[in-house]
Amino acid sequence: MHLPQHPELLDRLAASYALGTLRAGARRRFETLAREQAPVRAAALIWQSRLGSVAELQQQAAPAAAVWTRIDNLLRAEQEQQAMLNARVPVTTPADPGGWLRNLLLWRGATFAGVATAAVAVVVGLNQQQHLTGQIASLQTQIQAAPQIEYVAVLQDNAAAASMLVTFDPKNHKLVLQRVGGFQEAGDKSLQLWALPPAGSPRSLGVLGRDKLLQLTAGEGDVKEIPTLAISLEPKGGVPGQGGPTGPVLFKGALIQKVI
Repeated sequence: MHLPQHPELLDRLAASYALGTLRAGARRRFETLAREQAPVRAAALIWQSRLGSVAELQQQAAPAAAVWTRIDNLLRAEQEQQAMLNARVPVTTPADPGGWLRNLLLWRGATFAGVATAAVAVVVGLNQQQHLTGQIASLQTQIQAAPQIEYVAVLQDNAAAASMLVTFDPKNHKLVLQRVGGFQEAGDKSLQLWALPPAGSPRSLGVLGRDKLLQLTAGEGDVKEIPTLAISLEPKGGVPGQGGPTGPVLFKGALIQKVI
């Protein structure tokens, strides 16, 4: 199967592989495809990188104190019972008619200790599994809520100096602009963002505030197949988008769609 032809399926499999929920034969088949197909390897590495960065934000979690207390109590009881049995049973008791009884008691005590240890192991294993399941669910929630950046643009001035970084998250309909230059418009002026399509008039994507980090709401249709973004200097509050910019275009740059 050529997974790169099915990007949504590839993304889900790569996420499951990185989370560890892709098991047995499915995991082995995915690893085989990753060795043979570079896009599959890239998808797996991207998800491992995402989870690695998210995991760094997680607080370390230790088993509950009660779990260690139960383990310590059971181990102490086992040691004390063994010591009592060793004190009662002589070193050599081949002719002792009651030896079989003591051996039976010893065997039962060892069996009880083994069962108790196994029970503790099961309890600890269940607690760890529940904790791991909770961590995976939390990571999946954070990943789903994290911005899915698919479009990037660096807008430059006439001297080719970077002045504005633009990213677009189509999943959350967020267009984020970050000022990276020192330009600041006057109090009676506003910056306005424009989409410059291959044909037709420029379309306004919104008027910018004066903050260093800005957010505008936009749909993917507003930026899809738009090769260039531009920012013009307009009167306070901007101008209607139908007529295009009325002031000078200060910054301009290509809008690039990211691909796997």
